Amino acid sequence: MAISSKAMAVSMVVAGLLYGTTYSHAQSDAHGHSSAASAQDGSFQVPKSMQIEHEAIHLELVKLTKAGGRTGEAAQKLASVLDPHFRKENRDALPPLGMLVPLSEGKFDCGMTAVLTMTDRLQADMPNMLAEHGEISAALSQLRSAASSENKPDGVKFADELAAHAQTEEQITYPTALLIGLYVKGRAAQCPR
Repeated sequence: MAISSKAMAVSMVVAGLLYGTTYSHAQSDAHGHSSAASAQDGSFQVPKSMQIEHEAIHLELVKLTKAGGRTGEAAQKLASVLDPHFRKENRDALPPLGMLVPLSEGKFDCGMTAVLTMTDRLQADMPNMLAEHGEISAALSQLRSAASSENKPDGVKFADELAAHAQTEEQITYPTALLIGLYVKGRAAQCPR
């Protein structure tokens, strides 16, 4: 996971939103970054890079659940807390991020206000989301310990990477989704009622 480069890219886009600077993303589509927001119909898509990252996490976790021993048991426990958490993220935290590219390009239309349902729900659920991260962290500690004692380096590596992923969500992903909501609320004043 290239967390530092992702964090820098998100920070630059957020800075653009905060300070009204528009960035040119003419080559974004050529690099696999699409303008995932579809404000016309009120649907918003999780950015493709995040879809791929979450799918990779899921596939690795499935593999670890089949590792047997304490590692497999710890991976199954982790899956039981991680899966419902990912569903909530895919419902409320990640789709707003599909708006980053169009918003950073200065694009806004009143259909984008539909994102407020997600960002308001995320804001209200933030204490629960962070509590779930605590449960995930505890399950990751158990997985890391089991994988280490059973000499399963893939389990240790996965636990470390997922812990870093959770920090990225807490420090960048969730705040960015909430910031998008605040930005859209500010721009919504120009929309007809």
